[in-house]
Amino acid sequence: MSEEATATVEFSDAAKELGETIISLSLKEAKEVSDYLEEVHGIKPAAGGGAVMMAGPADAGGGDGADEVQTEFDVVLESFGEKKIGVIKEVRALTSLGLKEAKELVEGVPSKVKEGVSQEDADAAKAKLEEAGATVSIK
Repeated sequence: MSEEATATVEFSDAAKELGETIISLSLKEAKEVSDYLEEVHGIKPAAGGGAVMMAGPADAGGGDGADEVQTEFDVVLESFGEKKIGVIKEVRALTSLGLKEAKELVEGVPSKVKEGVSQEDADAAKAKLEEAGATVSIK
């Protein structure tokens, strides 16, 4: 074997500490970090992997002037109403979150239940959540 193949990787204390902090985050906290990085710094995950991709510069008006048609929608839980347990069950079914994470998402309203889904999927999720007693919006 070559020397490179058997070498161990050394990590700085700062990298180790940050890694341990990230690992200890709840799903909701990790989602908040992801949203923060995307909204504030323009950093979002690349499709299909753990790589990070920087957002490109916004169009400076050089387009053809046509309005873009929205193809991806977010389902946002605005309120869980009086049937919190039913809403938690429906959130679990829609997202496959664990009980604790689903409860945190429901109690942390307003919160996104689904992101970047089609209009049909967003409408279906909204109908199921509203049937469970929640107030939902699609953005």
